[in-house]
Formats: sequence, C-alpha cells, structure tokens
Amino acid sequence: MRLQREQARARGTAAEWLASSWLRLKGYRILARQFRARGGELDVVALTPYWHSPSTIVFVEVRTRGSIGDAIASVTDAKKGRVETAARQYCARRPGLGRLPRRYDLIVLAETGWPRHIRDAWRA
Repeated sequence: MRLQREQARARGTAAEWLASSWLRLKGYRILARQFRARGGELDVVALTPYWHSPSTIVFVEVRTRGSIGDAIASVTDAKKGRVETAARQYCARRPGLGRLPRRYDLIVLAETGWPRHIRDAWRA
C-alpha cells in the first residue's frame, strides 16, 4: 500500500512537471508548483502569457489517468472547492497578485497522446 502511494505521488509530480513545461512553452510564467495550504493544494500557479491582456493568475489542476475522460471526471466538486480554498490563501499571501483576475484550468494527461489544456475548466 505504501509503495503504491509513493508510486502515485511520483507519477503526480512527473505530471505536474510536464504540465509546467507545457505551459512554459505556451508562454505562461510559472509562479509556484505544489503550493500547500490549509485545506487544499495547488498543483501549478501561473500567469498568462505577456501578450494576453489583462494578465490573469491561473490555478491549474493536473490530472493523469488511463484516459482523458477519466482524468476529467476525476475532478469532483469537492476537489474544485479545495483548489479554490488554496487559491484564496495563495492570493492572500501575495496581495499584488490578489487583484488580478483568476482562472481555474485543468491539464489532463492520459497514458497515450499529448496533454490537454482545458482553459477556464470551472468558475469559482
């Protein structure tokens, strides 16, 4: 059981690294990875590319499953709530960023194929 948890955590960390790299290639500026807060965690926090106006702070949930559909379905309302809670805490600790518009994105990875970036996956 412990080995399975460690393997799942390693897969998750690798997926978050891949998602961060994917976002960088698309022009996003990565502000944080694996930000832990009371009641939640943020996989990736980024700013939209400089050519997007206005700048938007993006909270990205990264999911990896056997299929894209399974990955998308794994993001429950409870998970969204935990991400939103952590996002509020992140912004409270960084007042300059707290004034920016916020967006919640999802990057899903399947066993085969390219990552899929779903912008504005949900609204708080």
